[in-house]
Amino acid sequence: AGGLPSVEAGRRIAVADIAAVQQRFDRLGRLTRLDIALAPGARQEAVAEDIAALLPAGARLSTPEAESRRTGDLSRAYRVNLGMLAMVALLTGGFLVFSAQSLSIARRRAAFALLRVLGLPRTGLFLQVLAEGAVLGLLGAAAGLAAGAGLAWSVLGLLGGDLGGGYFSGSRPALDISPGWAAIHASLGLVVALAGSLLPALEAARAAPALALKSAGQSGDPRRRPALLPALALGLVGLAFAFAPPVAGLPLFGYLSIALILAAGVAAMPWLARLLIAPLARMEAPVPVRLAAARLAGAPDQAAVALCGLVASAGLMAAMGLMVASFRGSVDDWLGAILPADIYLRVAEAETSGLDTGLQARLAALPGVGGLEARRSLTLRLAADRPSVVLLAVPVPGGAAAPDLPWRRGPVPAAPGETPVWVSEPLSRLYDLAPGDTLDLPLAGGRTPVRVAGVWRDYGRQFGALAMDRRDYVRLTGDAGANEAGLTLAPGARLPEVLQGVRAALPPDLAAQTEAAPAGEIRRAALRIFDRSFAVTYALEAVAILVGVAGVAATVSAQTLARRREFGMLRHVGASRGQILAMLALEGAFLGAVGAVAGLALGAAMGQVLIQVVNPQSFNWTMDTRWPLGLLGGLALALTLASSFTALLAGRSALSADAVRAVREDW
Repeated sequence: AGGLPSVEAGRRIAVADIAAVQQRFDRLGRLTRLDIALAPGARQEAVAEDIAALLPAGARLSTPEAESRRTGDLSRAYRVNLGMLAMVALLTGGFLVFSAQSLSIARRRAAFALLRVLGLPRTGLFLQVLAEGAVLGLLGAAAGLAAGAGLAWSVLGLLGGDLGGGYFSGSRPALDISPGWAAIHASLGLVVALAGSLLPALEAARAAPALALKSAGQSGDPRRRPALLPALALGLVGLAFAFAPPVAGLPLFGYLSIALILAAGVAAMPWLARLLIAPLARMEAPVPVRLAAARLAGAPDQAAVALCGLVASAGLMAAMGLMVASFRGSVDDWLGAILPADIYLRVAEAETSGLDTGLQARLAALPGVGGLEARRSLTLRLAADRPSVVLLAVPVPGGAAAPDLPWRRGPVPAAPGETPVWVSEPLSRLYDLAPGDTLDLPLAGGRTPVRVAGVWRDYGRQFGALAMDRRDYVRLTGDAGANEAGLTLAPGARLPEVLQGVRAALPPDLAAQTEAAPAGEIRRAALRIFDRSFAVTYALEAVAILVGVAGVAATVSAQTLARRREFGMLRHVGASRGQILAMLALEGAFLGAVGAVAGLALGAAMGQVLIQVVNPQSFNWTMDTRWPLGLLGGLALALTLASSFTALLAGRSALSADAVRAVREDW
């Protein structure tokens, strides 16, 4: 009769008179929702108590606030984890600021020393470098907000609000830029820039002016052993935080644990660089190898500056790669466990109708069909302030005590006279259920007590599902229909022919809302959705690696410029230009290799926190660890080659000056 105004794009909604709907769908006298407005002056709590006393056992009383909170919970973990992933990119940007400021200070070491000699106090120099960092932060934040708005607009237009995951297909949300959040993001950029400038500012202020005027090398004593205790303390505290419970359902301590483990790895870089490189300086090797190893072993602080951004980005990428590989492998195994049949049917939006017993029998008798397992799935509300859960009425083979599910705990046999149910891992975590516990289900207008007989792994329903023997479901509800079915092929049957016969056997009014597909196709489609969902993760990981390599380039460039006189001296004593370039390339390769080793070790630790802490506390499911050896090996090789290449490029510009002019100040 007309169109609906102000309906969100992509949503398929029809509105009709309730009496006509009840008559057409054979639901006379049945209602699923009542919206109640209070009279002026009525107290909500008192009215709620009176209404609750009149409701049937299967009904739940809720408020607009609870409904808003429930719908917000549907995407909260997704939004928080995506936000934390964005914070990772911001963190690696802080390391880039640190490398850029270190480069700037190395270039101006003599100028800063002159300012100190002319009377500028240490505090003034410290504040000057911090002010430069603040300007960088403000300019970067402004450019980042503009670029972020443009990228967000493009991503929403191309992929939608779920980044191509397929969860909210058909909708294209409008770009919403909040001034408050924009100010918070800009403030975060400023804080990260100031934090990245803090250590270079302290280094510039502490440098002795007389020494800085003559030498641009490492200011500390190269014989001093780098401290390891701060790194151990940070690592132990981060490990302790990994065992902390969630806060308001969010893994805040898990993220803090990852941050502290990352800080511990960066703090251990001077010690680790000397530990791994010092043996190279003592071995008999060609001159460029010995020079490169001696240089890095004698200046561990400078090596740490070059490594911090690289180790951070490599560690974060390894951690995310480990988590994604583990998640994907576990999802693949889970799909294989829950899709044992050859063909699956699903009647969309049919919780009370669908495949009646006659149609089930006709489908089971089709040529090429060796067996049919029908099931009913419907939603239940176990708590008014929580999202609905899914009840699966599944067949249990004769003689078996439980269905064939990917078990986490159990199954255990139920006592005589009890109705067993098997809860998914998310439901077990959200409602604190374990095998042996009891639960009341709102079925057939009443409350049915059931016994939890096992916990199974489920990645398809984040807010929980429970399985029940279909015979028990029919006995309790009288509903022998089904809205899902799995068909097994008979020996020698061809899948395309059987699938065509199944579709032809469906009544015309039911065929339009029935999805029929082979199990392999469903599995591939689910994995495609998984890969699209994590595509943004891979993109941010690539950005983090680029930032890390840029940090190496900036730091090596700074040290190369500061070492012009060293290169001139080497040329005077007989080193060729090719040998010096080889030395610089080897220094970069050594840095990349050390960064890869440290980054992979850090990534393994942080990846376990993601797998064992962050994911269970965010999404209420666990996974088995899978080691993506190809990805990790490729990452280590790429970092080593990229670091060597950037060091070589930086060295070519430094060696362009004449060797005599480079050492003229030492005459």
